[in-house]
Amino acid sequence: MNDLADQHRGRGARGGDPLGPPPGAFDPGPRQPGNLTAVPNADQTLRQPGAPRPAHPSPQPLAALAGRLGVPATGGPADVTGVSGVTDVTGITHDSRAVRPGDLYAALPGARFHGADFAAQAAQAGAVAVLTDPDGAERAAATGLPVLTVPDPRAVMGELAAEVYGRPGEGLLRIGVTGTSGKTTTSYLVEGGLRAARHGLTGLIGTVETRIGDERIKSERTTPEATDLQALFAVMRERGVESVVMEVSSHALVLGRVDGAVFDVAVFNNLSPEHMEFHSGMEDYFQAKAQLFTPRRSLLGVVNLDDEYGRRLVAEATVPLVTYSAEGRLDADWRAEDVRAGLMDSRFTVIGPKGEHVQAVAPLPGPFNVANTLAAITALAAAGVDPQAAADGIAAVPGVPGRLERVDAGQEYLAVVDYAHKTDAVESVLRALRTTTEGRIHAVLGCGGDRDRTKRGPMGAALARLADTAVLTSDNPRSEDPLAIVAAMLDGAVGVPAAERGHVIVEPDRAAAVAVAVAQARPGDIVLVAGKGHEQGQDIAGEVRPFDDREVLRAAIEKDQKQL
Repeated sequence: MNDLADQHRGRGARGGDPLGPPPGAFDPGPRQPGNLTAVPNADQTLRQPGAPRPAHPSPQPLAALAGRLGVPATGGPADVTGVSGVTDVTGITHDSRAVRPGDLYAALPGARFHGADFAAQAAQAGAVAVLTDPDGAERAAATGLPVLTVPDPRAVMGELAAEVYGRPGEGLLRIGVTGTSGKTTTSYLVEGGLRAARHGLTGLIGTVETRIGDERIKSERTTPEATDLQALFAVMRERGVESVVMEVSSHALVLGRVDGAVFDVAVFNNLSPEHMEFHSGMEDYFQAKAQLFTPRRSLLGVVNLDDEYGRRLVAEATVPLVTYSAEGRLDADWRAEDVRAGLMDSRFTVIGPKGEHVQAVAPLPGPFNVANTLAAITALAAAGVDPQAAADGIAAVPGVPGRLERVDAGQEYLAVVDYAHKTDAVESVLRALRTTTEGRIHAVLGCGGDRDRTKRGPMGAALARLADTAVLTSDNPRSEDPLAIVAAMLDGAVGVPAAERGHVIVEPDRAAAVAVAVAQARPGDIVLVAGKGHEQGQDIAGEVRPFDDREVLRAAIEKDQKQL
């Protein structure tokens, strides 16, 4: 077998956390955006930190794992043996708080702390060995546990986790979805098609939640860390899941979270400026996404020909590709024709490469959801699912949390919440809603703190240009001054000529901003609350306070109706 340390040599984490975790907590290294998710119907019971684990793991000899890495297991018992004669590993985690008896603890370097600082805590919790780098080796050895030392433990962690759990993903049909916008929606649509096509029990991993069959678990990030991902695959395999669809972020690809996983089908939706606090520019962002379309990551790609980066990917990908076009490009393998947009959905015909005519319904409105639906149908067809059965299953999807999610409290206008939090997404949502009403659109939007600052002005400009009432407010300000963030958005709004912009209102308090928009609404209008979608918390100065746009919007509507 290949030496994993050689195979991944030279790769490392990027970015850094200026604050770091509090004393006594594991430092995961580069801080990535959490999504503040709490899924209403998800399993909210108290559980041990980390991903679910298989109930009946198959022990892996530590010596064999060390051999896979091409390094010795030093320290601890001289021959790496335990009471049973061999040190067996039954799990792996990068989080000292999530260690279970039998675990291999991956002690990673962080911005302010090193995971080896918590090796004693891991040993007390039952860890049987430590994987770390030379900087952490001495601290790890002080625990008395065997230590596996490699130059970059993060770079081998995914492959090692796959070995620990017995390559669990290889028995699953795996579909990965990447792109800037539409990953969540497309993933839900793919899962709906899989369920309807009776492709056994299904799994879903993404921004909003993780689903294992009918169990729902809130997500901490779009794509789990490699140790958690492989544990999830193992649980799915153990419970009889046959297929899984998951969102694959650029962070996950760069930081190796999907190492050890090869997707049967990888989907590329689109690319627009986002995560520029993490990437050095659009080229770096594209190259991160393009990793998914290499033999190391996938067997087959599905690519959007309507996107300029998609067309570039067609020329550069090193796996076979299937293409699609919601704009009806004749050079696409699958294309949409005769699109008929409705208030809450769109109906269209899908033309396939062999002359297939599939009647499809995008269960959410807007041209971008026609594209998401077509992407899902194409991916399922590429995976061997009958395209009409896939389309029928997608049409039956009841909705996607926080994606043009309707809030109905008996009002005579449409009220929706959407996750749009980048310029292109804001523009797409507003244009889609504009086609559904002759009334006015009253939109609420904020920008997140400690994230890409370059998009604040353009987002403010987009809202001012495309909404009749543009309420600029707070999102998740985090450590930044909310007024400073709103001021940057206002600068963008001011740049829109007065004759082309709607009525701009500044209200930094998000709940008050929602109430302001609701107060403007009349029968036939639309109220849009954008930016947070499914999130159920607001991060202000390090404190995550309960906040759900859907509930705040509902309460504002009910209060407004009582005052009429």
